[in-house]
Amino acid sequence: MEVVIVPDARAGGELVAEAMAQLLRRTPDALLGAATGSTPLPVYEALAARVRAGAVDVSRARIAQLDEYVGLPPDHPESYRSVLRREVLEPLGIGMDAFLGPDGAAEDVTAACEAYDKALAAAGGVDLQLLGIGTDGHIGFNEPCSSLASRTRIKTLTEQTRVDNARFFDGDIEQVPHHVITQGIGTILEARHLVLLATGESKAEAVAATVEGPVAAVCPASALQLHPHATVVVDEAAASELKLADYFRHTYANKPGWQGI
Repeated sequence: MEVVIVPDARAGGELVAEAMAQLLRRTPDALLGAATGSTPLPVYEALAARVRAGAVDVSRARIAQLDEYVGLPPDHPESYRSVLRREVLEPLGIGMDAFLGPDGAAEDVTAACEAYDKALAAAGGVDLQLLGIGTDGHIGFNEPCSSLASRTRIKTLTEQTRVDNARFFDGDIEQVPHHVITQGIGTILEARHLVLLATGESKAEAVAATVEGPVAAVCPASALQLHPHATVVVDEAAASELKLADYFRHTYANKPGWQGI
């Protein structure tokens, strides 16, 4: 696992956006796995700026969804399909025909989960999956003690996650669904490159457990230690609990420029 410590959220966004841009230059039809929430917004903004400047062509790029609320109609403004359309697809000029996502409004949710796993495989797999991390170490909506071999499935949100997400529902936790569809940890680990982005002091403990702690279901993100190409990008605040922070700074500062992340 490579850990890159950046000065702030904007620098992290630029770094990850450039990694995506380089991937698209090599593989124009790459499948990018998109995460929602506030943390990845600087990435999408920086990538959109590159598209507007003509520095990268996304005309053949595809976008895959990480998770979705169960029970919200697809056109609900806070369904993750709608959020990704607003924050990723439209700014990049990518149509919905290049989008893959699970059906959170399906009558048979289990079948919808299985169908999405099959759709990802049929699309050739995710080339780069962008991840955030919860304060409890969750990735996607794989809450603590999720199986490290899990596939796309329905999950029940913890109360803390519903509290954290209430800000997207006018601060009203009663509007936040109890259930979600999420790519499982096993599904996530099949992506060719995993990039976890974390900013802010509130994520510091989870980042330290992910990077320096044991691989354990109690911290789902620690499964990234098992991946052959996982990159953790953190700002100084999110890196504040890392015991090996100076080593990570040294290794990245002396990394050959051609390698990228």
